[in-house]
Amino acid sequence: MSLFKTDYSNTGNNNYDTLPTDNYEVIIEDITENATPSGAETLQLKLRVRKDLDKALPETNGKYHNRIVFMDNWKRKATKDYDWESIQDIFKAVGVPEGQEYNSIDDVRNALINKPANVYVKEEDNEYNGKTTKVNRVAPWNFSKTAYPVDPLASQTNTVEVNEDDLPF
Repeated sequence: MSLFKTDYSNTGNNNYDTLPTDNYEVIIEDITENATPSGAETLQLKLRVRKDLDKALPETNGKYHNRIVFMDNWKRKATKDYDWESIQDIFKAVGVPEGQEYNSIDDVRNALINKPANVYVKEEDNEYNGKTTKVNRVAPWNFSKTAYPVDPLASQTNTVEVNEDDLPF
């Protein structure tokens, strides 16, 4: 029995180029509150292109699995709050029942993290300080329900249960 076996199936997607405009199946991996140096605040969603759909979606997820796209929901200057109205589309896409109430950003995070969704990622030019770069943008209204639900048991196949009696200390 070997200690380690090389497997390059998840390597090779380490570049930071933008994704081509298309629909991708993603997992909402994280949600954080961030601020720019000028003080603009955002609720940022980290979306990871799913790697379990290489065969089902060879031209999108197959080519770009594990790539990350960020989506920002900026606080509005007029209300000094996030645009909760547009976030409704995200909640609906991941299957959160209507009428749920959330009292904190942690509650929102708990409701959305690890949820799958289909998102339309747009590649576009961004001009800043006279320099034009390519960026990806995802709008909240471009989230839709996934056609490929995640099997919750699939992530548990490689887990090992350890009891306190198994530990040497």
